[in-house]
Amino acid sequence: MATKLIVSIVHSDDADPLMTALRDGGFSSTKISTTGGFLREGNATILVGTDEANVPEVLAIIKRNCHTRTQYVNPLPPVMEPGELYMPNPVEVQVGGAVIFVVDVERLIRF
Repeated sequence: MATKLIVSIVHSDDADPLMTALRDGGFSSTKISTTGGFLREGNATILVGTDEANVPEVLAIIKRNCHTRTQYVNPLPPVMEPGELYMPNPVEVQVGGAVIFVVDVERLIRF
């Protein structure tokens, strides 16, 4: 049976509930705190190693626990001449959800 590594990048608010759901489903996982994306906010990268047959179940758990949400942000001000006034209007953006990579594992070693 082939082993897969599932790398999912999720919103930091979804990370702990996802880890709990994975554990309840019988899957081991590792969380790495990361930063990135459009808003440079905190994310979590969740790593799950599993057999290929379990990949659909892990993906379903991720889908149930990682949700998109709306957030308002102020855009960066444009380059302006001295004395000009810039009043930004908040912009609505979607954040959250999950970005998932399923990668083949060449070798799994446990000590």
